[in-house]
Amino acid sequence: METKIKIGNRYLGEGERTFIVAEVSANHLQDYERAEKIIRAAKEAGADAVKLQTYTADTITMNCDNEYFQIRQGTIWDGTTFYKLYQEAYTPWDWQPKLMKLANELGMECFSSPFDFTAVDFMEEMKMPAYKVASFEIKDIPLIRKIAKLGKPVILATGIAYLEDIERAVRTCREEGNGQIILLKCTSSYPTPYEDMNIKVIPNMAQVFGCLTGLSDHSMGTSVAVASVALGARMIEKHFTLSRADGGPDAVFSMEPAEFRRMVDEVRIVEKALGEVTYKLTDKQERSREEGRSLFVVKDMKAGEIFTEENMRSIRPAFGMAPMYYEEVLGRKARTDIVRGTPLEWKLVE
Repeated sequence: METKIKIGNRYLGEGERTFIVAEVSANHLQDYERAEKIIRAAKEAGADAVKLQTYTADTITMNCDNEYFQIRQGTIWDGTTFYKLYQEAYTPWDWQPKLMKLANELGMECFSSPFDFTAVDFMEEMKMPAYKVASFEIKDIPLIRKIAKLGKPVILATGIAYLEDIERAVRTCREEGNGQIILLKCTSSYPTPYEDMNIKVIPNMAQVFGCLTGLSDHSMGTSVAVASVALGARMIEKHFTLSRADGGPDAVFSMEPAEFRRMVDEVRIVEKALGEVTYKLTDKQERSREEGRSLFVVKDMKAGEIFTEENMRSIRPAFGMAPMYYEEVLGRKARTDIVRGTPLEWKLVE
């Protein structure tokens, strides 16, 4: 059963606005001033939160050049080693408290993805309001268990997960008494082809696991993220950069500020349009009913004259009797003289 979850000062769930996260990742390009600019730009673009990643090259992998540590899985990072990639991509830990403080001052939440136990401890010292488990860590049950024990929201990305991997991760959280779980549909392909997104999984995961669900989106543009809201996504996460032309490990599939702003605006429109399940009419719709069809006398008639297809028709507007009475009136007589253009009423019919 879906419930509301609170991250910082914001609630996620039924009746709440979609929680939109700007993923900073490696787009700071090892420049602290640029990292601050990204956070300020994310605020201007409408983000509810910014997300960091908490690791070093040594906490996420090891410095080894043998065949196992060469990246050659058909990704945009092929040709280097894991260690070299993460040396370039990591966010210095001494930046993170300052970046979190800035985000909070701007009215945004800030949280991170930890990649080992030391990162969890560091984030807890910062009092981060939530923990994101990256797709490639969803099989690390000891890490998930340590996070779940903290009693804060756990966001699980599912980019490389089989169904049993998701089930095991969710069960681990619940075994620790933590039901604050958000599952993000994700496809770990950078950028992701649209045909591989399969966002119909979002409502299915919500039903199967009884969790809030959302989208970690590595596809290009706004369309997939906006469509996911109509399918029940409560959170959207997109990588965010000042400019793709500036380069960096994540630049090619990151959103620029104007694109992110457009996505946020479109999401807010969809939220309004989704509304609620109701068959009530608005005041404007009620007034528009006057423009519908009804029965009118279309030729002058004398008292006693029979109503026929020639002197009575169903036409616009709707000030006469409902068209459903057409066949019932045919063949009956006019009670009085009727002028052409008169809306038909029962008092005019014998």
